Amino acid sequence: MQEKKSTFPKRASLVLFLCQVITALEVPLDLLQPPTITHQSPKNYIVDPRESIVIQCEAKGKPPPSFSWTRNGTHFDIDKDPYVTMKQNSGTLVINTMNGARVEAYEGEYQCTARNDRGSALSNNIVVRQSRSPLWTKEKIEPIVIQQGVPLVLPCNPPKGLPPPIIFWMDNSFQKLPQNKRVSQGLNGDLYFSNVQPEDTRDFYICYARFNLTQTIHQKQPISLKVLSMDGLNETIAANLSDTEFYGDSPAGERRPSMLFPNNTTSNKTVLLGEVLLLECIAEGLPTPEIHWRKESADLPANRVFYENFNKTLKIIDVTEADAGKYKCIGRNILGTTHHIITVTVKAAPYWITPPRNIVLSPGEDGSLTCRASGSPTPSITWLINGVSIELAPTDASRRVDGDTIMFSKVQDGATAVYQCNASNKYGYLLANAFVNVIAEPPRIMMSKHVYKVIANNVALLHCPFFGSPKPEIKWFKGAHGSVLHGNGYVFHDNGTLEIPVAQKDSSGNYTCVATNSFGSVKDMIGLQIKDPTMIIKQPEYRVIQRYGSAHFECRVKHDPTLKPVVIWLKDNTELPNDERFKVTKGHLTIKNVTEKDEGTYTCVANTDLDTVSASAVLTVVDRPDHPFDLELTDHLERSVQLSWVPGDDNNSPITNFIIEYEDTMHDPGTWHFLTKVSGTQTTARLNLSPFVNYSFRVIAVNEFGRSEPSESSEQYMTKPAEPDKNPSGVKGVGTEPDNLVIAWESIKGFDSNGPGLQYKVSWRQKDFDDEWTSIIVANVSKYIVSGTPTFEPYEIKVQALNDIGYAPDPSVVIGYSGEDLPMTAPSNVELEVINNTLAKVQWDSVPSTSIRGHLQGYRVYYWKAENHTKRNKRHMEKRMLTFHGNKTHGMLPGLEPYTSYILNVRVFNGKGEGPPSTDKYFETPEGVPSAPLKLDVVERTIESLTLMWKPPAHPNGVLTHYTLIFQSINATHELSPPVEITVPTNETSLVLRNLNQSTRYKFYLYAHTVVGPGIQITQEAITVLDQAMASRQVDIATQGWFIGLMCAVALLILVLLIICFIRRNKGGKYPVKEKEDAHADPEIQPMKEDDGTFGEYSDAEDHKPLKKGSRTPSDRTVKKDDSDDSLVDYGEGVNGQFNEDGSFIGQYSGKKEKEPVEGNESSEAPSPVNAMNSFV
Repeated sequence: MQEKKSTFPKRASLVLFLCQVITALEVPLDLLQPPTITHQSPKNYIVDPRESIVIQCEAKGKPPPSFSWTRNGTHFDIDKDPYVTMKQNSGTLVINTMNGARVEAYEGEYQCTARNDRGSALSNNIVVRQSRSPLWTKEKIEPIVIQQGVPLVLPCNPPKGLPPPIIFWMDNSFQKLPQNKRVSQGLNGDLYFSNVQPEDTRDFYICYARFNLTQTIHQKQPISLKVLSMDGLNETIAANLSDTEFYGDSPAGERRPSMLFPNNTTSNKTVLLGEVLLLECIAEGLPTPEIHWRKESADLPANRVFYENFNKTLKIIDVTEADAGKYKCIGRNILGTTHHIITVTVKAAPYWITPPRNIVLSPGEDGSLTCRASGSPTPSITWLINGVSIELAPTDASRRVDGDTIMFSKVQDGATAVYQCNASNKYGYLLANAFVNVIAEPPRIMMSKHVYKVIANNVALLHCPFFGSPKPEIKWFKGAHGSVLHGNGYVFHDNGTLEIPVAQKDSSGNYTCVATNSFGSVKDMIGLQIKDPTMIIKQPEYRVIQRYGSAHFECRVKHDPTLKPVVIWLKDNTELPNDERFKVTKGHLTIKNVTEKDEGTYTCVANTDLDTVSASAVLTVVDRPDHPFDLELTDHLERSVQLSWVPGDDNNSPITNFIIEYEDTMHDPGTWHFLTKVSGTQTTARLNLSPFVNYSFRVIAVNEFGRSEPSESSEQYMTKPAEPDKNPSGVKGVGTEPDNLVIAWESIKGFDSNGPGLQYKVSWRQKDFDDEWTSIIVANVSKYIVSGTPTFEPYEIKVQALNDIGYAPDPSVVIGYSGEDLPMTAPSNVELEVINNTLAKVQWDSVPSTSIRGHLQGYRVYYWKAENHTKRNKRHMEKRMLTFHGNKTHGMLPGLEPYTSYILNVRVFNGKGEGPPSTDKYFETPEGVPSAPLKLDVVERTIESLTLMWKPPAHPNGVLTHYTLIFQSINATHELSPPVEITVPTNETSLVLRNLNQSTRYKFYLYAHTVVGPGIQITQEAITVLDQAMASRQVDIATQGWFIGLMCAVALLILVLLIICFIRRNKGGKYPVKEKEDAHADPEIQPMKEDDGTFGEYSDAEDHKPLKKGSRTPSDRTVKKDDSDDSLVDYGEGVNGQFNEDGSFIGQYSGKKEKEPVEGNESSEAPSPVNAMNSFV
């Protein structure tokens, strides 16, 4: 193979050269210069609410710049906010949200200004937003019952978080649901079924939303799905139709595809230049359609296009303008196709063509700043100077603005400034700072490298970075005292770099760079060393290897003695697979047990510090054989024929056998069936055939690498007819009416009919009653109905095949039953036991089998409400039904309502239907605890009283005995006073509380009682009115002159005492740091003190019940970010692995809960104790 020399040294030199061009205008930091922004936060900054906000702004300049900030366009006074600090010698803001500051209070648009006496530089507008991970809205999701083969979409509808969540579906065992081309998740999070199958039946389809920034996971309410086949339809539809969603009347058959998403024929998509384009098409149909993509009038970009989600998603990365156009997705199965056209429009946020660059001018010089950007739509260009619109800046005769260019002429020192260029359109903006620095400075050379090493016959670039104002003139000399270098093999660049296009051995030596301007000159010496090139003298060779053999490649390298090469091997220009079969030794590569996946191009790459060379060879692995050809039929007999063929190329691997297949063009055209297999050394075979079949044959060759493609089919051969060899299978007898018997069987396929005129002889007789058989001959059917039979009696049945040639052998006898009728007798001795106020047990005696008149299916219990105790609801109550299968004679009735009268009866049912009901049974459930009062409002407030009003519970669940009202006052530190309890009669729905403290917040808890006990409470808060006269007197005292003077005197006295303490402390001995640390240990690691008998701190998010003495809020509810884990299974055990009823996941994914502001007049129903604890996470 031909050796390849890398262009890496040339490219590396070019990169260095470009970097030198850019940095040539860098002003040394020891010289006066305007500020330059060196680091800043991204334009969109999403904040983790559990961490402090850090908005970065770093800049350099001489003198060092000072920093200021604006927030939402106005000055942000950092000194007045105790939670905000600015890092020393930096403009970076730190907002401490860990000590009480609320993150949402600091959301907004921030901009940093770095200024010194030579100008002002601006940062981007940094939009700060808090990360959000909202919950799903609560909803009741009915179970879904659907017929097999029907399409289905399970909606996810995830909450819109910031940033958007990652969506995935799991079951109740925290295992991801398997997905394939039939079942897959769309980009919107919904789960799509092209057609449902029985294996899709499961009780828990759960959609999860994972918010990575806050490390929380929320779940949607589970969805239950049951898929019915035709066999399960009759027995399931009645039980499920009343309380589930039901899709489809019958199992769907095969059908051509149609689009599930998008559900119309065309759509539009806009994508920004450089971003990722995602197009999605999901089709339904049976069989499951396959999706194919193409672009109209153009090819898809091969190196940037990817197909995901089983070809349903087309992904194009690094979008260019050429990606605009119409894309067609095609869904195809054996019955047809469907398609959807997506018109893609490519727009672009502004991007730089020529960003403005810093310029340094000497007094009296000319220069220009250019700001050129593009985008779609075309961005507008605006200029600022030191952060102020250039139209509002003072006029400067040396400056002229011409669109995207500012030109300067005969500048003076006062022209130094920082200019900002803003390029913006509807999709974004670019902001660049570029300064004009007017200084006078003698030349200097900023050299960091004094010796360059270059491979012979390559480009040599000798860099001489310089600075001076006015810009120095650069001259190069060979040696210390040589003459000035001119053309003749040298190229001189404006940034001071000397280029030798083709460096030879005689180019080695020392070169002198001299920089000169009107203030002086400076020089520096640079060395150049020329090295011999690296060469591969023994290249790897082409290999053809049988699968599971070993391949060996050799690569020998010659190099400059001062360089150390590193030899690596690549496969198809990527790293070798991480496989122990690949072994690399010095200059050698060995691959053991090669397979087809090892085929490809193997490259030996030799790298030194200066150059790279490579050589390649191809590895070919032998494959499966070519297909046989020239098939011929000879020696035709009634039930056999001879087939011969010519083998195809075995591709260097012997053929082990041949597979012979046949097609029945008369009975089953288009389908090929296995007939026999013969040795790979044979080229003929005697084939055994069946009567009355029109045969066509094909042959497949097989070697150790797989099967060949099938051969072309042979000529056709029709065998003679004969009597059938076998009888129908699947014979059964089932009645559909009380007086009939339906005899059914599986029809014999045409291949097995053995001749024309296929018919069936159907025979039957009543078991143990008839001696003679009754028979009838039928054709082209698979069932026969016998009428006039007695109800539910056993019959002997047999079905025999025959054709025009004769009969099949005698068939076997099966037992069937005539039709069922409705049961005649109701269950007796129905008894009922009330377990508690929501559960009862019912039992009954079974019905005699003689009166069932069919196969016993089970019993059904019907029950409904009788007239309510309170006489409030006299409308007809809907019946409820429970089914108990088999001969079960007892069961439980769950979900009853307390303090309610019910009526119940029981019926037996068979395959025909239900029998008569038993005698109605009456029973009552005992009383329970009431629900929460419907409403609790504060309707009137005074200085020392509050008037409360409420509504009784919607579900008293018994006779109300009284109400209990508990209230507590809340002080400024959120501590609660001892609770006060008041009993209120049931006929009262309001209460006036007097002798309360003025301007004080109170919390109220109200619940109703029955004889069983207290019900669910409702809470409310309110504040008494402030005494305006007292507030006025307080203001008057605070404004008195004597009071102000007294406060000043106290402040002065404290200041004097602090100064004295400071002086005395400095005169003292060593400060006992260790003792102080031991005495004042970190409070976060101190053990919690025992309860001191006082009330705990008040928290509105948690106190839904009166606080008792000694109660505390746990101090360990916050989960550290570093302790989080991505495995849901780890949280599946114990109480920490549960879910709230609102769907949020409790555990290490829980984010920190911030305390909500206390609302003055808001009523809510208190959750259970478990949910109260869950609300912390």
